[in-house]
Amino acid sequence: MTRVKHATSSLRRRKKVLKVVKGQWGTRSKNRKVAIEAQRKALIASYIGRKKKKGDFRSLWIARITAACRAEGTSYSKFISGLKKGNVALNRKILAGLAVKDEKAFKALLKKAKEQA
Repeated sequence: MTRVKHATSSLRRRKKVLKVVKGQWGTRSKNRKVAIEAQRKALIASYIGRKKKKGDFRSLWIARITAACRAEGTSYSKFISGLKKGNVALNRKILAGLAVKDEKAFKALLKKAKEQA
């Protein structure tokens, strides 16, 4: 039986992995075995980061709403509770945008929330 070498295909696989981990530190960007592990860990970290980003944005929105509420002399929890009782269905992203860009509209919502509380 003839001997089969996989030179081109194995080189292609190696190049593909090394291209992904280019920019990693030390042997992580040179050695295929270590590069595969680095690539795997990087993909795991990026997956976790995509999930974490959603919580980070929610925290940012809550901080902005809280700051705007405190400036008007009320708390975040009383504001949100008043909005729910008043059947105002705005999410935190929209509320944070109003708090930053449109103070009149936010004050109107605050007034409505205080009436409900």
